[in-house]
Amino acid sequence: MTTRLKFANAAAALAAFCSFALAGGGMSQPRQNCTDDAMLVFDASGSMAEMGYNGLDAPRIVEARAALRDALPSITPYRRLGLIVYGPGSGDSCANIDLRFLPRPDAAGVIIADVDRVQPDGDTPLTQSVRNAADALRYKTRPGTIVLVTDGKETCGGSPCLLAAELAQTGPGLTVHVIGFRVRSAFFSWKDSPDAGNGDGQTVARCLADRTGGHYVSTENTADLVRALQLTLGCPLYGHGSRWRQTG
Repeated sequence: MTTRLKFANAAAALAAFCSFALAGGGMSQPRQNCTDDAMLVFDASGSMAEMGYNGLDAPRIVEARAALRDALPSITPYRRLGLIVYGPGSGDSCANIDLRFLPRPDAAGVIIADVDRVQPDGDTPLTQSVRNAADALRYKTRPGTIVLVTDGKETCGGSPCLLAAELAQTGPGLTVHVIGFRVRSAFFSWKDSPDAGNGDGQTVARCLADRTGGHYVSTENTADLVRALQLTLGCPLYGHGSRWRQTG
């Protein structure tokens, strides 16, 4: 083989590798630019304090905190990130949606500190929290990304699927990713609801991802959650080659 042919083959292989890497290892990627402003919507409702069915697992909030400490420092240098926490608070728990801050640079430290301080409590105003995040991003006039981390169903009368249709129509540049964290069917299925779960442990909020071109990722432990955060918030160029458990 001539030197010129060897060089051409090597260049072709390198180009193929770079294309593969930038595409996230051949996996499907979110449709938006990885540097769009993003909002993290964090479920701090009462169920986040629960342990596994066997009573041996750590409470969900403990594993979620560990995942944020691991994942965010490698994400926030490249993406402005804001935070909404829902659940704990006084009065009507369905009104307890706390916009902690809008997207800002290098937000890992303040997000980690906020979530470390939160004590899970209250209900799950999931739909309104995502709506508030979309409004915070001014989603009708510019692109943006929302990542919802949740283990529980909507318990405050909202309809995630109706919101999904609205967001898809009025904010075509908005992508919503949903990370289901240790989802259990008992928390997600109830009768006669247009947003009823399908009984296999997937959150009813999955339609938010399906309708807006986002990912739904099922996670069971800290390592899964780290990979899901890297997938949904990280830039492929700087991302990790880890596998994740993606549904759909």
